[in-house]
Amino acid sequence: MEIIEGIVTRRSIRKYTSKKVSDDQIQIMLKAGMYAPSASNQQPWHFVVITDRMILNKIAEVHPYAKMLTEAQLAILVCGDEERELSKGYWVVDCSAATQNILLAAHDIGLGAVWLGVHPREERKNEIRKLFDLPQNIQPMSIISIGYPNEEKKIPERFKPERIHYNAW
Repeated sequence: MEIIEGIVTRRSIRKYTSKKVSDDQIQIMLKAGMYAPSASNQQPWHFVVITDRMILNKIAEVHPYAKMLTEAQLAILVCGDEERELSKGYWVVDCSAATQNILLAAHDIGLGAVWLGVHPREERKNEIRKLFDLPQNIQPMSIISIGYPNEEKKIPERFKPERIHYNAW
């Protein structure tokens, strides 16, 4: 798949089949996440791969928009490490880029995925922090629900020339 085609055709997929995601596919997605750009190349991310059904179900209980995890084959928790930052607060931007890379990689290898926001919602962060016993310097950013898609979505027209400005507003 060409990069632009992948960007335009990727959709948020919330329904999955029971087909297992392979370890090789997981490694491809993690590698894509680790090749995201980051401020001062600090790469302040950590990834928690979640395949345990009980943990996936528990996340679905504590996160208000994570019900699809009861069907997902796995999830990846993307976390930022505040001790790896040179510029305070950039872990959010860096982990967002890593999350997007993982979503695009999943799409490219035939999987469906959706980004579940954790940061900046303190109540979500606290629940995830407790569930995974995260160290104080590790901030949960997002959870990516992943599996083989069991739904198809149309590609909407999102290109809006009226929102483009050159050299000034």
